[in-house]
Amino acid sequence: MKRKVLVSGASIAGPALAYWLHRHGFEVTVVEKADAIRSGGYPIDIRGTALDVVRRMGVLPQLREAHVDTRKITFLHADGKPVHAMRPETLTGGVEGRDLEVRRQDLAYLLYGTVRDDVEFLFSDSIATLHDHDGGVDVTFDSGTRRTFDLVVGADGIHSNTRRLAFGPEEDYHHYLGCSFAGFSMANELGLSREGLCWNTPGRNAVLYGIKDSDDVLAIMTFYQEEPPLRAFRDPRAQCDLVASVFADDQWEIPRLLAAMRTADDLFFDVGGQIHMPQWSNGRVALVGDAAYAPSFFSGQGTSIALVGAYLLAGELATRPDHTAAFAAYDEAARKFVESNQALAFSGRASLLPRTAEDLALRNQALLGPSLPSGDEGRAVNSSLQLPDYP
Repeated sequence: MKRKVLVSGASIAGPALAYWLHRHGFEVTVVEKADAIRSGGYPIDIRGTALDVVRRMGVLPQLREAHVDTRKITFLHADGKPVHAMRPETLTGGVEGRDLEVRRQDLAYLLYGTVRDDVEFLFSDSIATLHDHDGGVDVTFDSGTRRTFDLVVGADGIHSNTRRLAFGPEEDYHHYLGCSFAGFSMANELGLSREGLCWNTPGRNAVLYGIKDSDDVLAIMTFYQEEPPLRAFRDPRAQCDLVASVFADDQWEIPRLLAAMRTADDLFFDVGGQIHMPQWSNGRVALVGDAAYAPSFFSGQGTSIALVGAYLLAGELATRPDHTAAFAAYDEAARKFVESNQALAFSGRASLLPRTAEDLALRNQALLGPSLPSGDEGRAVNSSLQLPDYP
């Protein structure tokens, strides 16, 4: 009899896990609180070991077609004058001509397309309760439906509902990195094409991404905040007011960004943070992707470690009939890779968001001098894990 697995979350890690579980002979259900696969989101990177995962999935050609091919990042002073321009791989640890950068929605739609005819999707629903026992996990959904599964896997992001239900409150595992950010789309009035602009003043950052030749650009505004702005969550007006107050005295394109933010229909607001857990399973419930080990966008590796983690978790479950042993093997296989990638966030934050005037001056000096930031550490970490070959 096929083992039944419920996967919570249909963004990146969830459909990737569903693909591998189905391939290994599991009966898979994916539940997603949104009413469809979510669009939008900033460009994401697929590098190193994760490239091997998507190659084994057979979707590498489609991802190469979707590659946005950002060719230049220009760092700007507070007045908008350029500091230095470079290939993005110089900072990210990517490999030009090999690694991929795609819109998050393009990857999400592609992963969904690989499994939608093979696994069950429950949209507009979520897990309300979990009861883990010797015979399985009894699940009650928000819709009122009740079902029993052999295993449950949370792939529902950094603010995972599954983690809260099975492991306890988020604050036990969330490590705040001292900053918040808002992302949104706006008109491409600067005519950016396959390039990004990174504006800085001490403690604040604004990035504009021109994806291919789009009429829109993606704007991301990031800033240090001593305490997480909890009151702003779930209130878009409060989010806009907070960002506007932080950037109120800044020039360059900042006033236009603030105005566009208030009318954007895709505003996304969150804090920069990581998830650190001593173990990624509890009984018959496990976690994968950001729910288990979010590295923050400063690492540039959230998507890659989610893809790798999904492959490893499914493979260990397929080769070990005892779920406890499989979960332990998954942890052992992925832990060092995950922690090394999480560590990249701190050098990434130093490059993208210098906190003080002194830090910013040192960063700019490094951009111009012989100590130009190198992505060597990132390249080594990205490819530090060789994937097992599961049957």
